[in-house]
Amino acid sequence: MRTGLTLFIFLLLWSSVFSQKKNAGYLIHIHHASGPITIDGVLDEPSWSQAEVAKDFYMILPMDTSFAHVRTEVRMTYSSNMFYLSAVCYDGKPGPNMVESLRRDFSFSKNDNFIFFLDTYGDQTSGFTFGTNADGAQWDGSMYEGGKVDLSWDNIWYSKVKQYSDRYIMEVAIPFKTLRYRKYLTNWGINLSRNDLKTTEKSSWAPVPRQFPSASLAYTGTLLWDTIPPAPGTNISLIPYVLTQAFKTFNPSLPTQYKTMVGGDAKIGITSSLNLDLTVNPDFSQIEVDKQVVDLSRYELFYPEKRQFFLENGDQFNNFGYTDIRPFFSRRIGLGIPIEFGGRLSGKIDNNWRIGAMDMQTNSVDSLGLPQQNFAVLALQRKVFSRSNINFMWVNKQSVDYEPGKDSTYPAYTSYNRTLGLEYNLASPNNFWTGKQLFMKSFTPGSSGKDWVVAGNLQYSSKKWLINGAYQYIGSNYKAEVGYIPRTGYIRIDPQLSYYFFPDKGSVLSHGPQWFSNFYYNEKFQTTDNENIVDWLITFRNKATLTLVGMQDYVKLQAPFDPTNTGIGYLPIGSEHKWMTGGVDFVSKPQSIFTYDFSIRYGGYYAQGNKLTILTDAGIRFQPYVNLTLATSYTVLDLPQPWGNTRFLLVGPRVDITLTNMIYFTVYVQYNQQIKNMNINARLQWRYKPASDFFLVYTDNYYITPFSVRTRSVVLKLNYWLNM
Repeated sequence: MRTGLTLFIFLLLWSSVFSQKKNAGYLIHIHHASGPITIDGVLDEPSWSQAEVAKDFYMILPMDTSFAHVRTEVRMTYSSNMFYLSAVCYDGKPGPNMVESLRRDFSFSKNDNFIFFLDTYGDQTSGFTFGTNADGAQWDGSMYEGGKVDLSWDNIWYSKVKQYSDRYIMEVAIPFKTLRYRKYLTNWGINLSRNDLKTTEKSSWAPVPRQFPSASLAYTGTLLWDTIPPAPGTNISLIPYVLTQAFKTFNPSLPTQYKTMVGGDAKIGITSSLNLDLTVNPDFSQIEVDKQVVDLSRYELFYPEKRQFFLENGDQFNNFGYTDIRPFFSRRIGLGIPIEFGGRLSGKIDNNWRIGAMDMQTNSVDSLGLPQQNFAVLALQRKVFSRSNINFMWVNKQSVDYEPGKDSTYPAYTSYNRTLGLEYNLASPNNFWTGKQLFMKSFTPGSSGKDWVVAGNLQYSSKKWLINGAYQYIGSNYKAEVGYIPRTGYIRIDPQLSYYFFPDKGSVLSHGPQWFSNFYYNEKFQTTDNENIVDWLITFRNKATLTLVGMQDYVKLQAPFDPTNTGIGYLPIGSEHKWMTGGVDFVSKPQSIFTYDFSIRYGGYYAQGNKLTILTDAGIRFQPYVNLTLATSYTVLDLPQPWGNTRFLLVGPRVDITLTNMIYFTVYVQYNQQIKNMNINARLQWRYKPASDFFLVYTDNYYITPFSVRTRSVVLKLNYWLNM
């Protein structure tokens, strides 16, 4: 605890040393449009010729030491209700543009694209991003933690891309109602980003060091308004939906079940920067299925949230803590259990305070004896210094009108479970120094002592160095029923060190060693397991990467464990296991029509066994309409009896067809030998107007041996976004 307090004080002092925004001197002015603008990719309106031009972009990759070779020109203007931006993206080399598909929220690294980032609050921490790829597929998201992007954010805006012989032109119109921004602020942070795969060049208007993403809000320039940005006015949206579903179980054979549902969401702008979201009888049947993995872990695997209501503006909830210390994990709410209603208040209270508050009510499930439950979470964030912040979180899970153990025929559920959390996040103005200090405590009936968490890290990242030190303590009685805490009762120390060399010429852009370690101890500070990883990362100028890996593992089991996770047999508590592993990773250059990557690991395993793992991903695109991919995982375990030689094959072919940037069709098949299941998920989405969709989803699950249908489902869903 004393070490954690020392680190916390150090982080506070370090933040106070620096305060000035790095690229504050990069300025561009925006003026009111002189007339109407048509979004057609043709810049023939007088407003565009009168607008100030942002040009002379700086290269970020492959090297951040010169101006960009690829030419880009950007203009901006606005009307009483719209923000307009145009980008003229000249070809760096002759030949067709490289795009993966017309699917919305495309992969940045696999598409020629133009994207811009807006810091509408002036805090270098949160904002919005918009853009398109070279064939017009849209990209939009909200921004948090100074440079991370939440692509689940979805709203109304308009764009058009038009191709010319030597360039493509993008025009964008964004309603002020779509944006959230600080009232009366006349200088927004902005950066403009271009990715050109033919030349392997990534560039930006305001310079960004190569070790950071172009989305880094610490490196935005300044957009100067000629007057106060127009108020968005009344900002209320209703998004009703109607759904019909047919579902059948085949073994045992049961009658087909039919279901019709109606429900919807409402979005209410309380202020220009504070929003209220409400939902009644929400449905998430259109969400794509999880990507499966071969599970050989001793602990619960993490599957990311995909439901838009929980993702949108959810960074305050979902990113508190670390990836393996989450006091709030929204997938604990409503998966397999109906949600009756809920609401969320999120946004900026003022320049320094930010709030996130959510309350969700789930229905009872009589067959499980599960009562109605209420899930409430409150997150407050206070900005300190230039880009750092202090976060507070309170999570409460409450069973409604429930007495544990009253009916012994059903499982007993806790009457309540609560978590209190406080964290400090360090982000220096130039982003070279980042860190965190975290404290949490849980409250559960009948539990006390060793029910708290303390953790922290400090990281330095420059062009050549990445140095990180982290530690964690999670008490054995800490319990977060609405969180993701796969392991308790341990102390963990994680050092990390990387160094990169940059040759002056040749096919290699950079290379260098990386060292990662994690050391686990029990609460008596006795070693339970550790892992050391040493690798050499080589990055080529064409953006392909090659990594050579060596690993050393030691485990002293704290609980019985089946090394195949199939229930065949268990290794005893206290048994010790050591092994070495070697491997290689390769990712091909993204500008090819055919792309691939693979990861190979071979070495020891539990019980003096051996393990071979081969992971591959391959894709071919018939741009921009068809993208075919195949993911495979093949694992071979050679163990003593009772396990013997075990093989697990996981195959996931996927077909993405984008007929236009408004019509998407996906078929995703997953054959998983470990869980003896095959799944087919086919999904048609038609965005018939901005933010309004029609979905047709077909799902099959099959037994592998003997091959037969397990379940089948068909869903039709229609939603409509109505601005009031």
